[in-house]
Amino acid sequence: MQLEGKVAVITGGSSGIGQATAELFAQSGAKVAIVGLSSDDLQETVNKIQQQGGEILAFSADVSKPEQIQAVMKQTGDRWGRIDIVLANAGINGVWAPLEELDPDEWDQTIDINLKGTFLTVKYAVPYLKRQGGAVVVMSSVNGTRMFSNTGATAYACSKAAQVAFTKMVALELAKDRIRVNVVCPGAISTDINESTDQQSLEGIRLPVKFPEGQIPLTDGKSGTSMQVAQLVLFLASDASSHITGTEMWIDGGQSLLQG
Repeated sequence: MQLEGKVAVITGGSSGIGQATAELFAQSGAKVAIVGLSSDDLQETVNKIQQQGGEILAFSADVSKPEQIQAVMKQTGDRWGRIDIVLANAGINGVWAPLEELDPDEWDQTIDINLKGTFLTVKYAVPYLKRQGGAVVVMSSVNGTRMFSNTGATAYACSKAAQVAFTKMVALELAKDRIRVNVVCPGAISTDINESTDQQSLEGIRLPVKFPEGQIPLTDGKSGTSMQVAQLVLFLASDASSHITGTEMWIDGGQSLLQG
């Protein structure tokens, strides 16, 4: 029970990595608050954790809306008296398109959810984290940090690169308050985030590259799982990583070393 007595807030907690992390945190003793857009999807996670005897709150909220995220943190703090762990995980792939065809509104949507959402999630959790110290984990990607071969994913890659810079800046700022801030950069993981990808007219801008067979060397091309990422998040949220802050960790089976 590595997280016994801890309270964790997880955005994007209704599916994929967020859902797997919520389940693992609850199994590890934490009380968990999850945030997502769909009440129905959130309820699925709630049911799973309650069936296992865990304590959970669910909030339908948009991470790009300040008042909604501030309310999530307040209600969680009021309910359980503390917040110890934050996973800023909510994100979209958004529109992948040639720069000339990428609409400013499409750019804004990706940046708002992925980057502004991270900022708001951490910002409004800080007053609670400062009370006793804690851990923040930001969910970035290999895209924009080690990999730049997904041509057309400019808005997405920029948002993910910015999350790494945000993590390093905030880690130093909050170190005196005993708040650790780290960032996880997954490669290909079996989740439903691809459903939020809108690929447009990419054929004309992608350069022809032939990779060796099996694009993920460690698994001969097989994607990683949400639970593998959740286990890394658990490590970063627990006392096992008590001297780690401001650090990015890639979890991609060597994919970015091959495809960068």
